This record gives sequence, C-alpha cells and structure tokens, in this order.
Amino acid sequence: MRILVAGGAGFIGSVLVPLLQEHEYDVDVVDLAWFGNHLPEGTNVVVKDLFDLKESDLRGYDDVVFLAGLSNDPMAEHDPALNFVENAALPAYLAFIAKKAGVPRFIYASSCSVYGYTVNELYDEESPATCGYPYGISKLQGEFGVLKLQDDAFSTIALRQGTVCGYSPRMRFDLIVNTMFKAAMLESRIVVDNPSIWRPLIDVRDSAAAFLRAIEADHAISGVFNVAFDNFTVGQVSDLVKDAVEESTGKKILITVHHKDDYRNYKVSCEKARTCLGFAPKYTVSHMVESLHRHLGEFGDFSDERFYNIEVFTKLQQARG
Repeated sequence: MRILVAGGAGFIGSVLVPLLQEHEYDVDVVDLAWFGNHLPEGTNVVVKDLFDLKESDLRGYDDVVFLAGLSNDPMAEHDPALNFVENAALPAYLAFIAKKAGVPRFIYASSCSVYGYTVNELYDEESPATCGYPYGISKLQGEFGVLKLQDDAFSTIALRQGTVCGYSPRMRFDLIVNTMFKAAMLESRIVVDNPSIWRPLIDVRDSAAAFLRAIEADHAISGVFNVAFDNFTVGQVSDLVKDAVEESTGKKILITVHHKDDYRNYKVSCEKARTCLGFAPKYTVSHMVESLHRHLGEFGDFSDERFYNIEVFTKLQQARG
C-alpha cells in the first residue's frame, strides 16, 4: 500500500512514518520542513507547499494522512488568518483532490481542542464542540470540510487527539508533560497555573498507533474519533511527572501551584475508537517521562528555539517580511 503523509516531518510524523515503514507500507512525505527533517534516511520527502499539489500528484495512493497545519493555540493566535487557511481550507482542498484522484481514504489529524470548555462533563463524538478560539474553530472547520466528502468510495476519518506528549525525533518542549519534564530537570520545580483544569493526554507513540489503526480499518468506517490515553487534571499530571522524574534521577522536585483562569477544560471518551478502530493506547504519563529521560542526551540546550513551535513559526514569518 502507498501512503502519502502530508506534513509528515513534524512531531507526530517523525514517529508515525517509521512505524508505517516497519509495517512495510510505501510512504511518501510532503512537508515544508519548517522544523527540519528527522525522518529515517532514505524516506522520500518532497519539500513543497501542499496547496501546490494537484490531482495527478495523488493518483495511486491508498491513503492520505493529513498532519499539516498550525499545531497549537499560540501559533493560531499569532496569525489567525493563516491558521484558518492551513487548518481548515488546506485539509478540505487536499481531501477534495484526493477523492478526485481515486484515493480510497483520507485521515485528518484533528484535536480535542474543538470541545473548548466542557464544565467537567465527559464528552464523546456526539457532544457539542463549543471552542471559541481560532485553533479549535479551525480544526472543527477542517473536519467538516473533509467529512462532507465521504461516500461509499471515499472513507474519511478525523482523529480528535488529546494533547500529544513524549519523545519524538522532532522534539517539542511546548507540550504539557514535556514542559513539566523540562522544568523539573532544569529547576527542580514544576509550576502549575491551574491544577483543576482537565486535559486528555496521549503519548506520541499511541498517537501514531491510532493513525495506523485508522489506515488498517475497514473502508466502510468513516467519522470522528476521540483518541487519548486518559483524562487528567493538570494537578494530577504535575504529580505524575514529579514522581517519574524523582524515580529516574533521584532529584527532589517541588510543585508550585497557582489558580489562574483557563479557557480550555475538557475530558473525552475514547470508547468509539476502541470499538471501531481497535485503538488500545499503552503509554502512561510515567512512560512519557521515561522516554524523555532516556533521550536526554539528545536535547542539549532546552531553550533552543527549535523545540518551540511558536518560536520557529515567528522567526519564519519575520524572515518572509
């Protein structure tokens, strides 16, 4: 099977592409390489704007996986206009030409951010998506554009991911567990802005596995699927990171707690993905920390801008004038 991974050189793609190759899929990547290329040697990477792809470029593929777009709230708020183009218009365009090219399935990387503020209710895929901020709105629009193209010959799947954390060859330290790990290692202290806020979390290895399960699913399956390991309060996450770092390093880690307001608070049910896709996540917060600590020697300066999407994004925009 031939698979095109759009935006496949990023945080998730750098774990997903090797996993697909291990399963002997023929994988091509199209990516602007904003964050470099950390994929295995020999991977076919085309450095190209996805809007420049034509119907002819997609012929012969069995699946198109869309991982591209702006990846978090800070980037979306820095450039809302580009956010709506890259997260809403681009996946709809790519799904449109994929369908015209005869690709059987399109898989869109969405986000649980679409749920916004849920007042401590457990949300499934039928629950209202109420996010009022650019990133969540754009991901919901991207879903809508992709899913409207579904028919008997064209399967469309949107994976609403929890916050993806853990180690990737294209490393990030702007994600909740990774940020707390960095703080614990550098300052022996984790600062929590609001311990009561809920977040669904997923290790990047489980995120990659969810995309693999979507690729392997029966082509009669389409729709939206929540994917996460579990739901945690931010206070719980800080305790779990503290315990895991202390076990790994022998250091004593302190936790400083504030009570700042946060406009995002959501927890989700992932039973649909377990039932329909066979999605069975394996990696806990402790496993995430263990993977980060195991690769500690690769990171060097934790403050390097390459680890923070908004820093790289801002620098790229400044360079373009």
